[in-house]
Amino acid sequence: MGRTDLNGSAAAGGRRRQDHEMKRVGIRDVAERAGVSISTVSNALNRPHLVSEQLVHRVRSAADQLGYVPLQAAQQLRAGRSGLLGLTVINIANPFFADMVAGAEDAASAAGLRVLVGNSSDDIAKERDHLELFERVQVEGALVSPFGPLEPWLERLRRRGIPAVLVDAVDDTGQLPSVSFDDVAGGRLAAEHLLATGRRRLAFVGAREEVRQVRERLEGARAAVAACPGATLEPIWTTRTTSERGRAFGEELAGRDPSTRPNGLVASNDHLAIGLVHGLISGGMRVPDDVAVVGYDDIEFAAIAAVPLTSVRQPARTMGRTAAELLIARIAGTAGADLGNIVYQPELIVRASTAGRGDA
Repeated sequence: MGRTDLNGSAAAGGRRRQDHEMKRVGIRDVAERAGVSISTVSNALNRPHLVSEQLVHRVRSAADQLGYVPLQAAQQLRAGRSGLLGLTVINIANPFFADMVAGAEDAASAAGLRVLVGNSSDDIAKERDHLELFERVQVEGALVSPFGPLEPWLERLRRRGIPAVLVDAVDDTGQLPSVSFDDVAGGRLAAEHLLATGRRRLAFVGAREEVRQVRERLEGARAAVAACPGATLEPIWTTRTTSERGRAFGEELAGRDPSTRPNGLVASNDHLAIGLVHGLISGGMRVPDDVAVVGYDDIEFAAIAAVPLTSVRQPARTMGRTAAELLIARIAGTAGADLGNIVYQPELIVRASTAGRGDA
């Protein structure tokens, strides 16, 4: 009887192993079995000093039970592939995108992968060149933070069997997973804050309106202004969202007649906002007493600027890491039916650039 049970158990174990071989076990499966996040699994297996011994034991036990093999060791990420993830960003000079890259590298490193970064510098032709390069070097998958429309190039990647995940954007067709930010809510939050401090003449200073993130931030700001009787919103456009360009705009606004000059500004990023503050001050304005300024992204420099900047915080590093984890799950074939469209919500960080009250 005992011998029969042993043989039956061995046969059942063999069937379980065959099942695991038919469907590659991925990091998401281990996370579900252990009841922890994907990042915790990565840390427990690759950087155990970052988590508790109890979590390390739980994760490793789950991995052993499932027969998990790290992605890189699983036939070297498929024969003929590069071991690379491709990542395009709009402009890496903006610390938001630098943080996004760092987050993607965190997840890639935990999976034994490297990240090939393409900086588009606000140029759609460069962006398309980067995607063509990803195709030529056969990256394992592509993370795309798009500046312009890229459907034909993304379709070419798909035909080559290269999965893609959008970062800081949403696929309107519903075909691609995405990790994005609620920019409509962010723009509304920024404008509502200025209105709550008594400002009624607002301006939105940003890049070209065809950039989706900027368009949605403006949409949110307009919604807040529309709900406040007597408030106005003036859009001010620039092709470059640098601190130098912001300074020039600030000096120009400082020279306006006080009766028409905006007393509250929403900038489409923190570089632009910090420049606006410097330009306003050099033009004789007091920030925030005469003009209050809200930035966007909450980069590191926002808190240590000459006038600490109120800003809408985006979790850039978390977004990059989450997007890379989604992509790695797709490469491993463990992404599941849910494409994983993750949307982060804004948080307003209030600092000195909006502390005073403007004239209503």
